Amino acid sequence: MKLDLNIEGLRRRYLAGEIHPRQVMQDIVARIGDDQHHVWIHRLPLEEIEKYVSALADKDPAALPLYGIPFAIKDNIDLAGAPTTAGCAEYAYHPQRHATVVRLLIDAGAIPIGKTNLDQFATGLNGTRSPYGACRNAYDSDYISGGSSAGSAVAVALGLASFSLGTDTAGSGRVPAAFNNLVGVKPTRGWLSTRGVVPACRSLDCVSIFALNTADAATVLSVATALDEQEAYSRQALAHGFDFGRAERFRFGVPRADQLQFFGNQDAAALFQKSCEELEAIGGQKVEIDFLPFLKSARLLYEGPWVAERYAAIREFFEAKQDVINPVVREIIAGAKKFSAADAFDGMYKLEALRAEAALTWGKIDCLVTPTAGTIYRIAEMEADPIKLNANLGYYTNFMNLLDCAALAIPAGFQQDGLPFGITLVAPAHQDVPLLHLAERLNHNANPDLPMPQAQGGRVRVAVCGAHLEGLPLNHQLTSRGAHLVARTHSSPDYKLYALPGDPPYRPGMVRVAQGGDAIEVEVWEMAAREFGPFVAGIPAPLGIGMLTLANGETVQGFVCEQCAAIDAEDITRYGGWRAYLAQRGA
Repeated sequence: MKLDLNIEGLRRRYLAGEIHPRQVMQDIVARIGDDQHHVWIHRLPLEEIEKYVSALADKDPAALPLYGIPFAIKDNIDLAGAPTTAGCAEYAYHPQRHATVVRLLIDAGAIPIGKTNLDQFATGLNGTRSPYGACRNAYDSDYISGGSSAGSAVAVALGLASFSLGTDTAGSGRVPAAFNNLVGVKPTRGWLSTRGVVPACRSLDCVSIFALNTADAATVLSVATALDEQEAYSRQALAHGFDFGRAERFRFGVPRADQLQFFGNQDAAALFQKSCEELEAIGGQKVEIDFLPFLKSARLLYEGPWVAERYAAIREFFEAKQDVINPVVREIIAGAKKFSAADAFDGMYKLEALRAEAALTWGKIDCLVTPTAGTIYRIAEMEADPIKLNANLGYYTNFMNLLDCAALAIPAGFQQDGLPFGITLVAPAHQDVPLLHLAERLNHNANPDLPMPQAQGGRVRVAVCGAHLEGLPLNHQLTSRGAHLVARTHSSPDYKLYALPGDPPYRPGMVRVAQGGDAIEVEVWEMAAREFGPFVAGIPAPLGIGMLTLANGETVQGFVCEQCAAIDAEDITRYGGWRAYLAQRGA
């Protein structure tokens, strides 16, 4: 049996009683074979997997969002009963409990398959720095898989797991996604607990997710996101603010043309240009930005004192057993010793200045779009020049956690040689949901039921029908409060529109009627809840804010008018909206 392992498809078949988790696990174990791609460090034997299958026997498949869903775990994340090596056999230990994020997934019905290969101690973006063998790309085994979460990505790409866990400090959850045609979620730092994870840079580390599609990624993220009170770096997921991912119009930033780097890969350059055009086609406005603050931040990760965190994470082991550590990894970590406490403070001061510069950029755009990596290399090329080529892979990734960003790597086509290319959508912390929504639209699969880890909270949508429409005299009352245009649409067909008497700026009034009404043109704007009260306070009688029904049946806050005001007003319903009425008047 050859199964499609996407989560929605598996769940549908489980619920219909067509298959059982035991069949799926047996099929996957058979598929793994002799592991020529060097995906696994530790595979769970079928009898061990059977314990997780049996634990689901008395569970309702409909009640568990990941019932019977197979997943893989990067081998720097604890799975109770299996060794954690971090890519170094001599470092291995046997945890007695699951990492927090693993426990949450298993509690939701997911079934672990095994522990996956990685760049040793999660130090690298290429997947070749492992004593368990260089992990091979799922599309062409001569090429790198990307790292450090190498095996986690390839396991999903080869159909050996529905999703997998990686970690991401400098791009390890994004680069392998791009190279293996997957969705890679680098969530807001702290959303997914790192308790039970071998640290790389503990203050920056994120647990990441690899999935076959955006919907699967959102499902896993919704399960795995939880505040862990026993983990100092855990963080409550906050309301995301303006949902640019579902807005009719949004602004996406791209690095200036002279700051884009493809390292001679013309196919990648063309595919990135195509992605920008696709974003424009769904309502995006491209804004060129100065990428320099992001690049300067990225350089701090390995050229600055943050590399000392890597040394701090394994200091005792490093000093005792340097000879068993991969030579490239050893060289990087040993370089940390040259930094002093004063250097660390100096680095923090530089980072704060760069964060302030980046904040100015975020004021001009809703999200940033970059290639996930500018190019890809053969394994032989990477092994011949491991430092420089690895640095090239991190050109677009290394700044993310230092600048507290959320990111989503998504597939963006194939090069002429058949290798995948990907782009990354980036936004400030806690805007993971809008990024997922935007990715769904790019895939032409906008799904209102997409599971998400948080409610929209903190925002209010309001429908306007007159002088507050974009470009008209009172629109500034919205834009000055940070409101964003979400949609141009119509009301339900039971409203009348009247031109109210009075001095400029002239206004209409919408009145809901039992008969004789029509659909009226409106715009839906979204603003922070804290701005809504002051906005409403400035609305003069006979206008007010009430619940207005849109053409799709959705109800939002909207401008309505007292019935008595229509007595001496001109009925302009026949025009279908205020703009059309003004055009008829020549205004």
